[in-house]
Amino acid sequence: MMKMKCAAGIFGIFLFLLNLTTNAQETKTSAIDPYRLAITFAKTTNLIFPYAIKSIDKGSRDILVQKAIGVENVLQLKAGRQDFAETNLTVVTADGSLYSYVLNYSEQPTGINIKVQNAQLTPNPLAVFTPDATTDLIQGNADKVAVKRKSVRGIKKSAYGVEIELKGMFVEEDVMYFQFEFKNLSALNYDIKTLRFFIKDKKKSRRTASQEIDIKPLFVLGNGKIIRSNSEQVVVVAVPKFTIPNKQVFKVQLQEDNGGRNLDLSIGNKKIFRADRIQ
Repeated sequence: MMKMKCAAGIFGIFLFLLNLTTNAQETKTSAIDPYRLAITFAKTTNLIFPYAIKSIDKGSRDILVQKAIGVENVLQLKAGRQDFAETNLTVVTADGSLYSYVLNYSEQPTGINIKVQNAQLTPNPLAVFTPDATTDLIQGNADKVAVKRKSVRGIKKSAYGVEIELKGMFVEEDVMYFQFEFKNLSALNYDIKTLRFFIKDKKKSRRTASQEIDIKPLFVLGNGKIIRSNSEQVVVVAVPKFTIPNKQVFKVQLQEDNGGRNLDLSIGNKKIFRADRIQ
């Protein structure tokens, strides 16, 4: 009887050790070889990814990194100083792919516009994102609105060669989408300080203070930072669904940074109720 118990104990220890070995093999890690990239001080290197950039991490302050203005999948790199020490860069894109780079300095890099192939370094997605169906749905609707034909007329303002025009209003579920066109026919870039949305009283009474209710955008599609000279662009803004109380008006205010070319649009309740469905 004792021998049987002893044998059972030995067999149990054997199974325990076998399980540890199996788990160790399953959790074995593998290294991802980085891609070597040379950048310089006097030129900007553009990395064009197949998906929107979700995360950027640089290993040194000597590297200047930014997403191209108004674009989600182009990363711009530049050396902050000449002959910097070797460092690294990590980029994660919306499809979950991870791209790892070792950066070195070169006066004459071999290429400055580099199209990154899908999952260049990681054939299977590595990053796992928290699902955000609401944000994805709003962005998808904004993409549809951006290419819609003009459906609203007569709501625009211009000054000194800069113009803002409301081209369309759409609604889906509890979200409203405003399709704007920004134009800059002047030779001066228009740096946007604020693009504000609010409801205010049509007329300010002498006895009461004017009331303003800010409406915070849920999502903005397009370049909301600058209107370059001699250009035009479409910007779609998604906001929570609303209606306007009596004697009030919906205002859109575009203000220039360090400038005086400030524009505003007034949109009445009748126009708001004419918003189209997204199809």
